[in-house]
Amino acid sequence: MRPKVKWHRSFRFAYEGVKYALSTQRNMKFHFFAAFVVLLMALFFHLHKLEVLFILLAVTLMIVTELINTAVEKTVDLAMPDRHPLAKIAKDVAAASVLVSAAFAAIVGMVVFYEPIDRLFREAKSTQGYTLTAGSIWILLCLVMLTVIVVETRFSRKGSRVQPSLLSAVAFAISTFITCYATVTFIALLAYLLAFVVMMVLYDKRSRGFASLLLGALIGGFVSVLAYYLMNI
Repeated sequence: MRPKVKWHRSFRFAYEGVKYALSTQRNMKFHFFAAFVVLLMALFFHLHKLEVLFILLAVTLMIVTELINTAVEKTVDLAMPDRHPLAKIAKDVAAASVLVSAAFAAIVGMVVFYEPIDRLFREAKSTQGYTLTAGSIWILLCLVMLTVIVVETRFSRKGSRVQPSLLSAVAFAISTFITCYATVTFIALLAYLLAFVVMMVLYDKRSRGFASLLLGALIGGFVSVLAYYLMNI
């Protein structure tokens, strides 16, 4: 007869499972980062209680399905080390559960955050004074690329593995320029969605780590916004 596990030890085992998934699974790292950003946005926009509950439900569902997917993958690898059609089906079905929860989380995010973002976008547009020209856009793109090159060179001298992605920075800079021109919130959101898709494609190809892609995106967006703000002074 197996000895009973004390309740506080079961919590420790569960915590170790979360740490393992977070430290070894690339998708889990992204889910935790996305959850952190979404919860910060919920605080920033002062969402209502019901909207916060939907956000928490989507975040919890994403993390739970990813934990189950990790457990299924490791169990299948243990039971069937060699390739087998049934093992592939088990992994694919577990991954499908993550995809379904991700689609649910994306729909919840679009429904909950669209009105606050639309209100913020219209307020920013009402105070906009400077209009970008074709020449200024090319100058700002060159400024973004030079900033990334300087930062990347600086990090490479220190031997750091985190180097900003040039393509990610350019994608988010272009999205920012489109947002400056757009008068409809949905167009601006689509522009940033395309930039995000570019970042995910680069991440999927494993050409750069997620930290490098995120750093490039932050540089591209920040330099564009800062330059645009300085031109409005």
